[in-house]
Amino acid sequence: MSLPPIRDQAARIRGIPLRSVLLAAAATPDRHDKARWHTPQGAISVTGMKFFNWNRAVGGGGAIDLVIHLYGLDFKGALAWLSARFPGHVPAPSQLAACKSDLKLPMPHTGTLPAVKKYLIAQRGIDSSLVARLIQSGDLYADPHANAVFLLRGRGNVPVGAELRGTGPRSWRGLAPGSRKNRGYFSIRAQRIDGIILCESAIDAISCFAIHPDHECVSTAGARPNPFWLMPLIHRSPHVYCGFDADPVGDAMAQAMITLHPSIRRLRPPDHDWNDCLRRTRR
Repeated sequence: MSLPPIRDQAARIRGIPLRSVLLAAAATPDRHDKARWHTPQGAISVTGMKFFNWNRAVGGGGAIDLVIHLYGLDFKGALAWLSARFPGHVPAPSQLAACKSDLKLPMPHTGTLPAVKKYLIAQRGIDSSLVARLIQSGDLYADPHANAVFLLRGRGNVPVGAELRGTGPRSWRGLAPGSRKNRGYFSIRAQRIDGIILCESAIDAISCFAIHPDHECVSTAGARPNPFWLMPLIHRSPHVYCGFDADPVGDAMAQAMITLHPSIRRLRPPDHDWNDCLRRTRR
């Protein structure tokens, strides 16, 4: 008998009770509110198969979305996590290729580039020479909506995704459709480096580099403890630091990373994040 279509299997996986997923993730139920759970990503409320993170003002539906949210995994990574804890629910690896969406990078738009440059220089305090360097290398560009696009690069320097950052009145961040952040990352470095610093976003990585120019500064595109590409970085440098944000989520994810990779050391930003540190020095 043939296996059910991938969408049917994915539907069954999404139907795993969110309470069971949270228990497997070692989340703590709230003493006073049965629908509320405490996780490293913040307080999460569950209603049926929907969840909402009050600390980050984001939500979703189903077990797959919840695991992606809790651990910063992609679809395949979330399935692997769920398969290890809920056997029998996850499709065979050969079927996962059908789930992978094609990468759709935003088209560059020179007309909105001045707005992106102004945002990064005037609002984020990043030196104009760094912005110009990233634009020249192709690691940064503007899309038609005046979003800043930071390329994630994988093996052979090939783009595997992009971090997007809104530069208008409404602050937002996201990923280009089909981005595979476990296959590559955004980074900035000098020719010779003394170590590697892991940051939560591209803007933080650039800001961290402005403060620590003798390091390679890498974005994990969200606080997550074990991206697939981390081990090669550890093998490349004896000095790897976790520079996640100075908040409960950043601290928890940093501790999880150090537990998995004891050679990594914590480098906690003096302010909430590296961009806050940079802007303070520019005042």
